[in-house]
Amino acid sequence: MGAEGEAVQQMIPEFERLHPGIRVRVQQMPWTAAHEKLLTGFVGEATPDITQMGNTWVPEFQTLGALAPLDGYVRGSTVVDTSDYFSGIWQTNVVGDSLYGLPWYVDTKLIFYRKDLFAAVGVTTPPRSWAEWRDAMIKVQKGGKAKWGILLPTNEWPQIITWGLQEGAPLLKDGGRYGDFSDPRFAEAFHFYVSLYKDGIAPTVSSNEISNLFQEFEKGTFAMFISGPWQVGELRKRLPASMQDAWAAMPLPSPDGKTYPGTSLAGGSSLSMFRASKHKKEAWQLIEFLSEPAQQAKFTALTGDLPARESAWPLAKLDSDPQTLAFLTQLRNVTPTPKVPEWEDIATRVFQTVERVVLGRATERQGLAALDADVDRILEKRRWLLAHR
Repeated sequence: MGAEGEAVQQMIPEFERLHPGIRVRVQQMPWTAAHEKLLTGFVGEATPDITQMGNTWVPEFQTLGALAPLDGYVRGSTVVDTSDYFSGIWQTNVVGDSLYGLPWYVDTKLIFYRKDLFAAVGVTTPPRSWAEWRDAMIKVQKGGKAKWGILLPTNEWPQIITWGLQEGAPLLKDGGRYGDFSDPRFAEAFHFYVSLYKDGIAPTVSSNEISNLFQEFEKGTFAMFISGPWQVGELRKRLPASMQDAWAAMPLPSPDGKTYPGTSLAGGSSLSMFRASKHKKEAWQLIEFLSEPAQQAKFTALTGDLPARESAWPLAKLDSDPQTLAFLTQLRNVTPTPKVPEWEDIATRVFQTVERVVLGRATERQGLAALDADVDRILEKRRWLLAHR
């Protein structure tokens, strides 16, 4: 999908040279069409042998019975070393007790911040706890260095889900049959999150209302924002040379600061094999090839994506770059979102709830109760299927 589909075509000639009996045809498609196209292919019994699979899609396609388990292939492989993968990313591909995807590149979110603005108010080391973090944001505002301590677009869900997971909230209960957002642990995280808006630390705006993220970051409109690894290249490209030493990336704080970094979300893409493939042996050889550390490093050079294997990081010179090193630290403490096919619908309801509460249309308790009711309705079909399995 996307740019990865273009980049991987440049790697295929070497694979075909090493495997002279195999020919590979790569079909590139936009991310916006990929999910529907794969579903249509499955229904029409016209799936490819291998697909790039967004990690949150794996449970859905596994539920349909579309994917081949990879456990046996991994056990027999001399290329795939399970200990070389980030454990939280690996777990996104495990449904039940079986593996249905091999991590290809990884993604997570952490904090980008104006270190010069924070240093000017005496904050010279990254905060480790929520309390220290909040205090730092207040200081940078009161010191007049930034208008807002942080940008948290109201139409994004990963941030509040991350805070809930840091508190140990399960999000769903009874085997993913019901919502559990009224759980005291999620309620505590929700209160912290909402307070950043209500106390004027974060602006009550959606991402659509930010005309140019990079210009506003440069101007000091906000001192922090949370995003993924693609922003490293964007900041280096879009900010002037005079600003390149003024920003940095840091892992997320944790609620009490005792564990560091705090948990973030496990993201990225994996390589999955369709159960209907008639070329499983050859398909696995290609998956192995693309999983070799040297190929992972080459893929990083072509795309800027972060490698799924830690041994590829020094090959790609990512472990000596302060900005990408922050991601390496964060990736060692990531966790998957709930492994239910309905997750993306649930996530939409989460940020809608945040917007309602922040805009004063519901109290925190009312918002979370309504969220649980919405999620229970979303999961109704799942409950029926599990009851009649």
